Amino acid sequence: MTVRLPVASNQHQAVAVFGAAGHTGRFVVAELLRRGITPIAVARSVAKLAEFGFEERGIEVRGASAEDPDSLDRAFRGAAAVINCAGPFLDTADAVASAAIRMGIHYLDVTAEQPSARATFETFDKAARNAGVLVIPAMGFYGGFADLLVTTAMGDWDFADEIMVGIALDRWHPTQGTRVTGEKNTARRMIVANGQLSPMPLPAAEMDWDFPEPFARQAVVELPFSEIVVIARHTRSSELHTYLNRTALRDIRDTTTPPPEPADDEGRSAQVFLVEAIVRNGVHSRRIAAQGRDIYAFSAPLICEAVQRILDGRARGSGAQAPGAVFDARDFLDALPLEHLSFVLSDDEHRTTSPLSRP
Repeated sequence: MTVRLPVASNQHQAVAVFGAAGHTGRFVVAELLRRGITPIAVARSVAKLAEFGFEERGIEVRGASAEDPDSLDRAFRGAAAVINCAGPFLDTADAVASAAIRMGIHYLDVTAEQPSARATFETFDKAARNAGVLVIPAMGFYGGFADLLVTTAMGDWDFADEIMVGIALDRWHPTQGTRVTGEKNTARRMIVANGQLSPMPLPAAEMDWDFPEPFARQAVVELPFSEIVVIARHTRSSELHTYLNRTALRDIRDTTTPPPEPADDEGRSAQVFLVEAIVRNGVHSRRIAAQGRDIYAFSAPLICEAVQRILDGRARGSGAQAPGAVFDARDFLDALPLEHLSFVLSDDEHRTTSPLSRP
């Protein structure tokens, strides 16, 4: 069943942004406005929202707390969907998704936290199906983005012997929210091994990864984020692993690394990212790589593209779902503001490649 909301025009629909005063939340509000979708800015502190001039720009602001279900219901009234940008999501996802289900609206978040994404899938699938809405956790840079890349690379395959995701950042200046989430999220990270979600072996695996330019060869460390849970939700594989380059890992582990600084009129930092997914089936492998700028800012067009597709009927099904299961993954990627997207099919046995690229 394709989910369709009663109002056909996105311009006449509102989307609540919980955590609108946060770093990613402000990017999301701006992206909704750019797309002609009406944002409702929601945060614990209305005064904090005022500091960022939401009301001065004609944006409705509402106060709500994850600890107060009634306040969430009031804040989401009249919205067609809610985007949760308020981490740690271990503290907010359950309450905000529950409110979305009560109000009969779609729920999406940008969590990188594996336990939060997994709990959202397991807790809300049946209730969301009964309500005829979609619940999509981890629809951000960590999580949904890699899932769309892997889904595109899988293509007509229904199984992969191995899926590997490599993430390269030229720097990682974390927000305060990232710092707080890292301190709270102490659960053992999960991978897929022998076809099952399993705790990642310690110490973490290390190797060199030959990324496309501009990164080229990078030392990487196994560091899985929410994409493991999201990909495993709908994709069958014997092995599923994620690796992060050491440059980014050094930044995030250094407590003196400053938060991101805006480098353009949109508020994006100068950070460059590249994500590559490799899927292997027997002697055959497929690679897909995408390059862009500012992982926090990039989460805004990513999750807003998902919301837009849900609102205009380009989403399949209902329940708690991974993006690769409900969207046309390749078409979705083509709609994103990526500086480079390349897709290469490799036949390792015959050493041939078939590229499909967007400069």
